[in-house]
Amino acid sequence: MSAVTALRWHSGALDLLDQRRLPAEQTWLRCASAGAVADAIRDMVVRGAPAIGIAAAYGVALAARDAYAAAGDGWRGAIAADMAYLRAARPTAVNLAWALDRMARQFADIAGDPERALLAEARAIHDEDVAANHAMAAHGAALIDPGSRVLTHCNTGALATGGHGTALGVIRTAHAQGRIAEVFVDETRPWLQGARLTAWELQQEGIPARLVVDGAAAWLFARLRPAWLIVGADRIAANGDTANKIGTYTAALAARAHGAKVMVVAPLSTFDPVTPDGAAIEVEERPAQELTQLAGQPVAPAGFAAWNPVFDVTPAGLIDVIVCEHGVIERPDAARMAAFLRTAGR
Repeated sequence: MSAVTALRWHSGALDLLDQRRLPAEQTWLRCASAGAVADAIRDMVVRGAPAIGIAAAYGVALAARDAYAAAGDGWRGAIAADMAYLRAARPTAVNLAWALDRMARQFADIAGDPERALLAEARAIHDEDVAANHAMAAHGAALIDPGSRVLTHCNTGALATGGHGTALGVIRTAHAQGRIAEVFVDETRPWLQGARLTAWELQQEGIPARLVVDGAAAWLFARLRPAWLIVGADRIAANGDTANKIGTYTAALAARAHGAKVMVVAPLSTFDPVTPDGAAIEVEERPAQELTQLAGQPVAPAGFAAWNPVFDVTPAGLIDVIVCEHGVIERPDAARMAAFLRTAGR
């Protein structure tokens, strides 16, 4: 179990480790309202699809507390605006909507003050995510030959989840089993989640790792021969197409071209059977300043335009395995995904 944690419920509010300030500072931001949670999700204080969903669930508990104080038994109507605000905070990560929908299903069965029941449900979502992380880590680690090198992109560790991690959880467990000799970490522009967060997590646990620029993927696979690209996901469509941090598609193409395998690791809550394929996934675009500036300092000419999608979609045909807490889907396609989801009860 990683000692790193991204979020915690404490004294009636949600505390979030401000990931914008890592690794230089470990600062906690206290969120005492649903609006504060939504703002923190939108502003990247907390990020990673599972962690976003967990934070939103705690946000619902806060929203219900305030709605009941203001409207009594009319809290279900009064909470609607906060629910909508939370839902709009990050549109690509399906875990956000999944968590909000799961919380909303509790509303009908609650009598009186809703805070206790909804807080219990949020904690259940949090605890289940940690258990799922360990289950998928075991499934994924078993696929890696001892002594392998691997490449990962973005941050998928304890900072992005309830604890342990998805793709980085697999790496953490595989290293403990002697299966991984070295991890290569993409810097992950423009927010540098790999350089700032994944590198920090790996350093905390003494896992051998080296940082590479995003554009080095093809040359890395050609020269140093990582066996796997191991990544997380923000949404997995019904046919196995996978949305993840921008640059994942490029790395997957490089892996395929050089004979390496691609592993996507995500909990069942990231699967979206309603979305038929990657073309139907809404890809979030963020402000141009994230590219034209670095830490507030301009790196491009003043007024220069930018296109800043923060996710891309890796086609299922480039993915060797999708790993979740219920097992492994090999060579994912629409038929294999549907059969797996039926077995998993989705």
